[in-house]
Amino acid sequence: MHYGLVLPNIGKYSDARVLAELAHAAEGAGWEGFFLPDTLHFGSYSGTEAGLICDPWIALAAIAMRTKRIKLGLLVAAVPRRRPWKMARETVTLDHLSQGRFILGVGIGAVFDRGFDAFGEELDIKKRAGMLDESLAILEGLWSGQPFSYSGEYYHVQKITFVPKPVQAPRIPIWVAGIWPRKGPMERAARYDGVYPVTLTASGIPRQLTSADIGKLKRWMDEHRTNPAPFDIVANGPVFNAVQGVQSREVLQSITDAGATWCLQNIQDEQDVDAVRVSILQSPPSL
Repeated sequence: MHYGLVLPNIGKYSDARVLAELAHAAEGAGWEGFFLPDTLHFGSYSGTEAGLICDPWIALAAIAMRTKRIKLGLLVAAVPRRRPWKMARETVTLDHLSQGRFILGVGIGAVFDRGFDAFGEELDIKKRAGMLDESLAILEGLWSGQPFSYSGEYYHVQKITFVPKPVQAPRIPIWVAGIWPRKGPMERAARYDGVYPVTLTASGIPRQLTSADIGKLKRWMDEHRTNPAPFDIVANGPVFNAVQGVQSREVLQSITDAGATWCLQNIQDEQDVDAVRVSILQSPPSL
């Protein structure tokens, strides 16, 4: 099991220097991943206007310069509101800046994200899914370092070559976010390097997967994936509490046994920065 942290880029955590310092502390304490959401504007969930926010891509550059070993990335990039060729250049630059530590989490974007509707971005979910698939094809083509062209429903690329290639081979790892057990997102994830899933309650509220859910997901991926390369199943869990709490360690053990390869501790923007730093410095638990 690999342990990582997902921090907000809003409120108390809207200073990229604070995030870089926390990433440096996390690396020293033995954490293996440090991730940010792709938040452009936050407020639609609470019905209030957003407070302070920093750009997560630029914050990741600061984090890359302050660390040497820890993985870093976006969880998750709202790909349909970004130009795929601009994303290709940004991701390769982050991959080189971090010397091959960058992971790209991708998704269609939250349904109620003012970063879409306030700026006239695409709101139709099915169209966003198509834009995501085309963008991923373009990313792979531009990352190849070879002459590439593309003609799709949403994007067109005349023959062009992007260099340098990523440090990582065969390419930058891609984790696909999606709702389990919906067929489309899971089939998309199966084509890449990992899945970052949630599921829905009977009333449609997102919730994290249980160990039983993860076991079913792993069996599905084992049956449907054709690529023999390693595949990550990324879960959220009570990593901080598991350092001393027996029950939380049992939760982590159960999702590990079910097939999860990463467990992430999510940090909320209302949490005190100094208290979070103390928890980070405890180091991840040993199962």
